[in-house]
Amino acid sequence: MKPTELKPMPPIGVDLFEKLRTEGYYYVDKTRFISELVKNKAEVNLFTRPRRFGKTLTLSALKEFFEIGGDPSLFEGLDITKDTAFCEQNQNRYPVIFITMKGVEGRTFEEAYEMLRLLVRSEASRLSFLLESGKIEEKDKLSLRRLIYEKDTQADIVNSLNMLSLLLHKHYGKKAIILIDEYDVPLDKAFHNNYYNDMVTIIRLMFGFAFKTSKSMRFAVLTGALRVSKESIFTGVNNPAVWSITDNQFSEYIGFTDEEVRHMLADYDVLEKYDTAKEWYDGYNFGGNHIYCPWDIVNYCAALRYDRNARPKMYWINSSGNDIVRHLAEMADESTRNAIEELIAGKTIERMVMQELTYSEMYQSVDHVWSVMFLTGYLTQDGETRDGLLRLKLPNREIRGLFVTQVSDWFKAAVRQDKASVRAILSGVAGGDAQEIENNLNVLMQSMISYFDANESFYHGFLLGLLGQNSAWTSVSNRETGNGRSDICVRNNGRRIGYILELKYAREFAGLDKASETALRQAEDMRYVDGLRADGIRDVWLYGIAFHKKWCRVVVKRAEPG
Repeated sequence: MKPTELKPMPPIGVDLFEKLRTEGYYYVDKTRFISELVKNKAEVNLFTRPRRFGKTLTLSALKEFFEIGGDPSLFEGLDITKDTAFCEQNQNRYPVIFITMKGVEGRTFEEAYEMLRLLVRSEASRLSFLLESGKIEEKDKLSLRRLIYEKDTQADIVNSLNMLSLLLHKHYGKKAIILIDEYDVPLDKAFHNNYYNDMVTIIRLMFGFAFKTSKSMRFAVLTGALRVSKESIFTGVNNPAVWSITDNQFSEYIGFTDEEVRHMLADYDVLEKYDTAKEWYDGYNFGGNHIYCPWDIVNYCAALRYDRNARPKMYWINSSGNDIVRHLAEMADESTRNAIEELIAGKTIERMVMQELTYSEMYQSVDHVWSVMFLTGYLTQDGETRDGLLRLKLPNREIRGLFVTQVSDWFKAAVRQDKASVRAILSGVAGGDAQEIENNLNVLMQSMISYFDANESFYHGFLLGLLGQNSAWTSVSNRETGNGRSDICVRNNGRRIGYILELKYAREFAGLDKASETALRQAEDMRYVDGLRADGIRDVWLYGIAFHKKWCRVVVKRAEPG
């Protein structure tokens, strides 16, 4: 189907409010947030949300609303305009400093510092009209001039926010609003590239000058994924108001509510996809409100705009790296594996969540990893115990899919390390030794989790992977042969011997014997050997293999000579 011209394009990757409003993108109205923020009267506000939940767009809307010289028509018809008194007092009445730190990264501190210089210089250049102001003394313009003409010192960088707010205050006679997006990205990149302390020092000084010593700041708003420990980054900042995913106030303004998702799907005439969208992308509990990931919904609506039968995808998961889940897998002990098993099964686990961590603390223990996974959107809360533990669960099908994939990869890695068991299994297949195969398969499967209960496709792929480690064998999956399709057909190219492996899943442990015999009988009755015989192979072993969670049963029979 062709997209209707009457429906605006979902704003995929559009995080500038002005562009979204002037170029006709779909907008979920969150502007009531602006008045609630001001009425709250906090001097420094930090909003922590997972990535792709609309933090940058929120700050961009704040900039366009407050900045002197802005276009008030951008807000026509939006909720905020209903509060006429507030708009008259605040709209386009303040100078604004807006910096996004998401691009501050590098393999070394020097590279990252250059990126920081670039973004500070960019904002200084945007405000270069201050150099012509007759209300500012020339001596006070020196630092700004050095920034613009690329002659800045490190002192100019760390004092830049404070300096710009001071000059704006002198020029307009009004205190400046400071907006900083993704404040913690430089710290995350610094931690992973081993220059964390150097970056912490720079950011701490910038924030200290701007938020504590400055008398020219009206208020500040920062966004990020994590609330980095005050001792690490907010030293000297007087009691910043932190609004995390556990707080009720403002919880509905960053992310989509259930009502907003219903409305958006209806606007695109695909309301029948509501249950699918909810299963895949809902499930976040922010301060008691059920919240969807906006990135997922926007992408899903864009796909449905062209194809009403478009299948949901893992949009959020694929938008950046998922190192945190990998770290969890690498640190997993038996207790952690049991917890992952509970989560994948749709159950909750109880954990103490620490909302303030330094990056250097994040991977010191598995307990900290659980906290980071909660704060960054891989887990959500489902209540709290009397002891203050949070009940954590996987929010939706998308995140569950990531866990399943990651755990599957983790298990395969463990299998690759157990070379002795793999060799024994291959030897058992080659020699018709069912007991040898069974014993060693059971050894390998003890390191996996019970999620793979009832998941025959996993066991199928698992065996294909094992068999593929013998370079002299050719394995074919679901080959049409005889009167049906065999699960796995293997040719031993060097000896002209073949192996048919038919798999079954047993609902109960006690059913393993029957299921394995059923698999073997199916291989015989359906004449799966015919395909190998057509290839000139006369010697064929038939295997019936049944699985139940971490256990298997193997039976074998040599096919009658053909």
